[in-house]
Amino acid sequence: MSVFRSGARALITGAGSGVGLAVTKLCVKHGMSVVMVDIDRQRLESVSSAIKQSTTEASLEIHDMDVSSLPAWTNLSNKLSKTPLDLLMLNAGIGLKGPWTDNEYFHKIFDTNFFGVVNGVNTFYPHFANPSQDRKAIIITGSKQGITNPPGNVAYNASKSAIKTLAEHLSYDLKENPSVSVHLLVPGWTFTGLTGGGATKTKPDGAWEPSQVADYLYQKMEQGKFYVICPDNDVSTETDRKRMLWSVGDIVYERQPLSRWRNEYKDEAAKTMENMKL
Repeated sequence: MSVFRSGARALITGAGSGVGLAVTKLCVKHGMSVVMVDIDRQRLESVSSAIKQSTTEASLEIHDMDVSSLPAWTNLSNKLSKTPLDLLMLNAGIGLKGPWTDNEYFHKIFDTNFFGVVNGVNTFYPHFANPSQDRKAIIITGSKQGITNPPGNVAYNASKSAIKTLAEHLSYDLKENPSVSVHLLVPGWTFTGLTGGGATKTKPDGAWEPSQVADYLYQKMEQGKFYVICPDNDVSTETDRKRMLWSVGDIVYERQPLSRWRNEYKDEAAKTMENMKL
């Protein structure tokens, strides 16, 4: 039985827009009730109202909160009914940039992108730790920047790398509970507010819509996959895999780190990936 089923209950952070909103709509489509969490109350009210108008049977509950605050998570848990969660999607994130000398930049990124996930797991882990007859799932949203690690935003990359490690360990530690699955969602280029998208802008040809990410996530979850590495209209699954293999080769072959972006390795990297057989 799928976790996406009538009567199941989901909690999704960052649910007011982008991928979080798309997965909310996916859950509603399958008859699930959804607790929508976002820092922007006005946006939550607007999008939840629109969903209810388009789907009169939608069961939605909205809560505005800052995911970086553990007391806010405790308060949320106290507000919810005792009905256990079947799906927990820890998706909220920010994409600030800053210099090495800006300590606040590092804290803001990690407080939301990393501890926002840790807080959610801490709070709702008991809903998934015990055996259940019904399917349950935890989805954690990562980033390709936490895997291939391109230069330009060290705190964001590091936070998403930490998220990858956390999700992998969570999957391992829950492996004895066959009713629960954990999934690391890694979107490709997606047209969202975090990537510069907005209501007044046109989606670039290379980007996916958030709904495409949600549909791809659904397919991979139904196949039982942990790693959900989404392609987009510019970057194929094959290209993603080649870039990941080159990146881990920095360690294996003792190259300088981030070699794909260093002038002395660029030609070798391009040639190697072009000829790489998967």
